[in-house]
Amino acid sequence: MFGPSTPRSQPQPGHLYDVAVIGAGLAGTELAWRLARAGQDVLLVSQALDHLGNLYQPTIRDAGFPPGSVFAQVAAQMAPDTDGWTFHRLLKAEIEATVGIHLLQSTVTALDEAEDRVTLSTWEGPALHARQAVLAVGAFLKGRLLIGDTMEDAGRLSEVAYDFLADDLAASGVYLTGREGHAPGVEGAPPYDVRFLTPAPAELDGFRLRRFDRVWAVGQCTPGEHTYAGVLADAARLAAQLPAGGGTA
Repeated sequence: MFGPSTPRSQPQPGHLYDVAVIGAGLAGTELAWRLARAGQDVLLVSQALDHLGNLYQPTIRDAGFPPGSVFAQVAAQMAPDTDGWTFHRLLKAEIEATVGIHLLQSTVTALDEAEDRVTLSTWEGPALHARQAVLAVGAFLKGRLLIGDTMEDAGRLSEVAYDFLADDLAASGVYLTGREGHAPGVEGAPPYDVRFLTPAPAELDGFRLRRFDRVWAVGQCTPGEHTYAGVLADAARLAAQLPAGGGTA
């Protein structure tokens, strides 16, 4: 028998999730896992589920995952091996088997907040609905990937950048500022730089975007410098803050 013994969230069109997490990098994956284990009905939506939880480095050596995180638990299963692709495969299997998470590959383009929900528009057409929404889009909010003299309209793994979502946030009055990150070349792979947008510090009240009541942000798409440990710790703190059942905090 494959998969979880208890069904995961199996929504029909129009389903209202407790929380929609946009982005399945470190912060989004950790947040969705913690919320689902706390009994919430979670949508984890990503442009590329094959890249769920991918790291910036090819191994997990010296990653510093905090105890209690799903990342630390998966790393412990494969010790002393540190291969990043093995880690990614095991992590994805763990998330797929977590009751309460619905994984969806889609591209979110806009957020529309109403009295009791946030509606997520998508490139693919169907609208998604949740009582709370969390931006965990990492370095993909209007991301640009620079390798040598080449620049792509993409995030660090060449996935499509969230240009439409960035424009929608700006149209909602959210002031976005630019950031840049650098990844050195390792094991034959070239170095690269990424440029992307984040909400300005004044736009956030803790993790919540001030211009919304039901939209939050976590991880690399928030201001400041971030480590693996810091991003996962922030995801744990936000999971503890999000109200059960999706009511406003």
